[in-house]
Amino acid sequence: MTEASSPLIGVRRMGCAAAAMAAAVAATLLGTGVAGAVPPPAGLDEVLFVGNNWEGTADVIESTGGYAKLGRVNIIPDKEERLREIYLNPIKLGFFLGIRETAGEGHDQFVDDMYTTPDGSAVVASRPSFADVVSIDLVSGKVNWRFPVSGFRADHMAVSPDGGRVAVSASTSNTVHVLDIRTGAQVGSFRTGDKPHENVFTDGGRYLWNMSIGEVNTPLDAPSQDSTKGDRRITVVDAQTFQTVKVIDMRDRLDAFGRKDLSDSVRPVAFAPDESKLYFQVSFFNGFVEYDIASDTITRIKELPKNPNTNPDRTTWVNDSRHHGMSISPDGRKLCIAGTMDDYVTVVDTATLQETPTVPAGKPYWATVNGDGTHCIISESADDSVSAIDFATGQKVATVPVGDHPQRVRIGHVPDGWAGTPDGGTGTGSLEGALGSVGS
Repeated sequence: MTEASSPLIGVRRMGCAAAAMAAAVAATLLGTGVAGAVPPPAGLDEVLFVGNNWEGTADVIESTGGYAKLGRVNIIPDKEERLREIYLNPIKLGFFLGIRETAGEGHDQFVDDMYTTPDGSAVVASRPSFADVVSIDLVSGKVNWRFPVSGFRADHMAVSPDGGRVAVSASTSNTVHVLDIRTGAQVGSFRTGDKPHENVFTDGGRYLWNMSIGEVNTPLDAPSQDSTKGDRRITVVDAQTFQTVKVIDMRDRLDAFGRKDLSDSVRPVAFAPDESKLYFQVSFFNGFVEYDIASDTITRIKELPKNPNTNPDRTTWVNDSRHHGMSISPDGRKLCIAGTMDDYVTVVDTATLQETPTVPAGKPYWATVNGDGTHCIISESADDSVSAIDFATGQKVATVPVGDHPQRVRIGHVPDGWAGTPDGGTGTGSLEGALGSVGS
């Protein structure tokens, strides 16, 4: 990648110190960096939203300190209406049940990703099984707006640094939709590789990166069958015009580094604070890759310990993951790694790539940064809890019980004194209720 074509040219010209400051401000809204670097707007409290994927709720906890639980949001207040639509449409029903049996591990996926609006009045969430994005009012608990994505499944999201737009991956249509976070109106979209997954805004919101992971629900998981997984690539677009700026196929870069054995399916990622490096996880690998953006090359690969109790049969690993979830400390010196199928978390020094002793965790599925940047917050999906890991020591310092199968954790804001929505449960909708009301 030449300097003229680099999506990060603006950041590099600013200089490291200024770039780090800009990245910190952006990270406040992204929920991936120095969340506490900028005070929350007047009248709002900074919090952590924990998406309980199988339950359809989001628990809201303090972003720092003791991580006390503040309240709960029902993300599926319209469950009965959505189920009615699905069960009256054979095609939608087929995909709904397919999600349950594959990505959902026998469960429906009711909440994936979440971000709050700039004024803290609503939380915007993607709902995989309902193939949509909704805005939930944090006072009334009602749906403000709903955007059905193209295809049949909604996935990871990202919010722009100014908080005004949210990007969502429509994983079965190879499309990313970009929406006005206040109204739900689509402001743009672009095509991706197969099964778009992670999204990240960079350079102060000038560019949007999407990582497509390919087919992760087939049994063709042997290294020799990797080519069957589809078109996996990073697509970088101009966030205003949605025109493609660059396509990065990590297959060529991995081969050049001498790792033809690794999958090129880019999973969770973390940018260095100055956005000069990209750290990312790939399918089936217990470790991560370091990619230098200016030189367009892989510079280092870190293999992390294997849990001897992990089933070596790759077809048993959830959605082709071995490790799924990573975040970086505000100073860029530490990476927090969720060893999903290995049931641990560890902190890695980015200079030496030396990891701390692994800390047991129940199928950790995500990692983000807390409000003051001192802790990494992981979701322990097997134990229905979230835990705080000290970046300095790598030790677990707090654990908070949450709902069924927590996955994504994001920084957000709620009104001062907020204590949950009126219906903080999972709703009363059911298949029987949905079908029973059809003829009424």
